[in-house]
Amino acid sequence: MTDLRTDGPGATGGTDWNAWQESWDRQQEWYLPDREERFRVMLDMVEALVGTAPRVLDLACGTGSITARLLRRFPHATSTGVDLDPALLTIARGTFADDDRVTLVEADLTEPEWTARLPHDAYDAVVTATALHWLRREPLTELYGRLAGLVRPGGVFLNADHMPDDTTPRVNAAESALRAARRERAVRDGALDWDQWWELAAADPVLAGPTARRFEIYGSHADGEMPPAAWHARVLREQGFAEVRPVWCSPADTLLLALR
Repeated sequence: MTDLRTDGPGATGGTDWNAWQESWDRQQEWYLPDREERFRVMLDMVEALVGTAPRVLDLACGTGSITARLLRRFPHATSTGVDLDPALLTIARGTFADDDRVTLVEADLTEPEWTARLPHDAYDAVVTATALHWLRREPLTELYGRLAGLVRPGGVFLNADHMPDDTTPRVNAAESALRAARRERAVRDGALDWDQWWELAAADPVLAGPTARRFEIYGSHADGEMPPAAWHARVLREQGFAEVRPVWCSPADTLLLALR
């Protein structure tokens, strides 16, 4: 792996988008050690419900982590990635520049008209991971209603995100303490955390401008909410999905499946 702290992508001419992708993955795994497992289950459910050549909407796609795994597993799939983050979209555009299976759209998911920017009216699957907790409950409810209109009948929505259960405070505290200890060990071993990764992006000649715009939009972190899985399931049913259930979970996170 390229050491982004010493000779980051873009420092010697051409930008190494694969190195930026890998660094993003490693940084995310610092927080989510089971990240690949939730992606595997997510794609298992896509295959089970809509087959191996789906039209997919990668919601709040970031650098395109899910899209990359989707296309490796299902070469005949297509993906529309949507995000508002200029820096992460820059990495995604560089990564998928020569792949006509991928369309990238810059849009704010809290704006009612964002769906008008999509290249298709309906999708077999909508997927997202560790992103929608940036929204509060009211805009998230509205978003779920719009997704019910985008997912075709028989299609699927999959959301892997932080959905802690506030009825088990002692379990939550113990699990949180364990994660914190593991992170401290990872930092001692040289892992990059969220803030350090963004410092590197801000120092890169290609990503500096998009990163500055990104912090103008979001600040250090959006003021979102993390309701439990039961809340998400109830709202998704109310907004038009027929069947909703968890298909994977950890002590703090859940992969929730909603079928139209």
